[in-house]
Amino acid sequence: MSNAQFKVRKPENEPVLSYAIGSKERVKLKEKLSELKEKEIEIPLIIGGKEIRTGNTKTCVIPHDKDHVLATYHMAGEKEVEMAIKAALDAKKEWEKISWQHRAAIFLKAAELLAGPWRYTLNAATMLGQSKTAYQAEIDSACELIDFLRFNAYFMSEIYEDQPISTNNSWNRLEYRPLEGFVLAVTPFNFTAIGGNLAVAPALMGNTVIWKPAGTAIYSNYLFMKLLQEAGLPDGVINFLPGGGSLIGNIVFNNEWLAGVHFTGSTEVFSEMWSTIGKNIKSYKSYPKIVGETGGKDFIFAHNLANINELVVALIRGAFEYQGQKCSAVSRSYIPVSIWSALKCKLISEASTITIGDVEDFTNFMSAVIDKKSFDRIKAYIEYVKESDEAEIIWGGAYDDSKGYFIEPTIIVTRNPYFKTMTEEIFGPVLTIYIYEDDDFEETLKICNESTHYGLTGGIFSQDRMAIMKMESELKYAAGNLYINDKPTGAVVGQQPFGGGRASGTNDKAGSKLNLLRWTNPRVIKETFNPAKNYRYPFMEGK
Repeated sequence: MSNAQFKVRKPENEPVLSYAIGSKERVKLKEKLSELKEKEIEIPLIIGGKEIRTGNTKTCVIPHDKDHVLATYHMAGEKEVEMAIKAALDAKKEWEKISWQHRAAIFLKAAELLAGPWRYTLNAATMLGQSKTAYQAEIDSACELIDFLRFNAYFMSEIYEDQPISTNNSWNRLEYRPLEGFVLAVTPFNFTAIGGNLAVAPALMGNTVIWKPAGTAIYSNYLFMKLLQEAGLPDGVINFLPGGGSLIGNIVFNNEWLAGVHFTGSTEVFSEMWSTIGKNIKSYKSYPKIVGETGGKDFIFAHNLANINELVVALIRGAFEYQGQKCSAVSRSYIPVSIWSALKCKLISEASTITIGDVEDFTNFMSAVIDKKSFDRIKAYIEYVKESDEAEIIWGGAYDDSKGYFIEPTIIVTRNPYFKTMTEEIFGPVLTIYIYEDDDFEETLKICNESTHYGLTGGIFSQDRMAIMKMESELKYAAGNLYINDKPTGAVVGQQPFGGGRASGTNDKAGSKLNLLRWTNPRVIKETFNPAKNYRYPFMEGK
């Protein structure tokens, strides 16, 4: 074993490619889109490095072209879940012995493969399987995922360098062990990068993982798993396990070696997981680490000295990019009456130019929502507004699922700050605006803070520094990520560590070393060079 103290170079964020007309990347991406569409693949489970086909299958379809099948994937049964647990526990014995620099090297290599030969494959898969535009895919399945791989390796090296104070007579060492058992990673559909990171972060720290991907993101997630194998990830370190959440959960949460859960998804599912783990707590070998990023009801709050043009751009991009299917997407906004008239004209004018359709048409700003279930849920909210006398739709409100799951960007105005679409998570291209009296600025801030049980992201807008300070203070717990004069989406790894509190999660900040610390089980070792030879202390001498 080498006696050198290795360092990981501090990375820079991966540059975002433009895909502009005439660019090489535009040509390559379009070629890859055509290639992937021409073939239907079969996606197996990957357990202990082996491909498993159960015969219980479902399909991956294109949301904006719902009759086009991209892949058929196999679903895990009880037998395969037990196999995955055994594979993870078996692999752990060797994986945790591998020196940290070799673990880092595997994932740093994966980053370079993704930045190079795999970039267009992952981006095209994300565009087709999750209906992301070229830009939304680029910042997700390429840049953010590359950043997670590089920065996590760097953060790991920083963590290991953090050591306690020693004295002349004692040497104190802090060892960052992996957790004792296996980690379950349950990942969402909306970000390929989140899917990859939730599985990779615990593995990087020496843990072995069972990865349960969302059914609507299996296509891109499987390809990332194949990339990890090409990078040299040992068998069994990450086990790819598509399947029903309740079936997998019932087995995993009853296993004594469950050591942690890395989750992104709905607040309801996460709460149920936590409750189940709590009920089983006496049966585990250790207290499982529970890390989750869940729902959001994210806001933009405008002061009467906000810049209207900047506010309009933030509302449109924040609410409607990727069809509003970001946990950080703007879905409620508070606008003072004094600027509403001017803002409304500009907002509707800009919204009217939004193009919706196939992601292969690069002129489109939006595409389809992820599936029928999501389409029906969002449609129900829109219909509720149409029947209500407390709100009105000032733009959009149409939908069509004849070809794909398309919903127009929809802008709602209400005078009730507690209206249904102001307080409930919709997860679609629906923005509700509450108009408040300028003199009610402080009272409306309190409403913004207290009217939902979420606390993920928010944006505040003003050119007045005192107003900014007031908003920042009053909304202290309303958002784990707060943006000043900017939309509350687009957190960058290493720049804006991401996560929220309240019902939005455990706020363990993906994209920073705070998250990686959750996947360690520290041990302090004290070595004394000249131990005491007598149990008596000086104060005991005399009477």
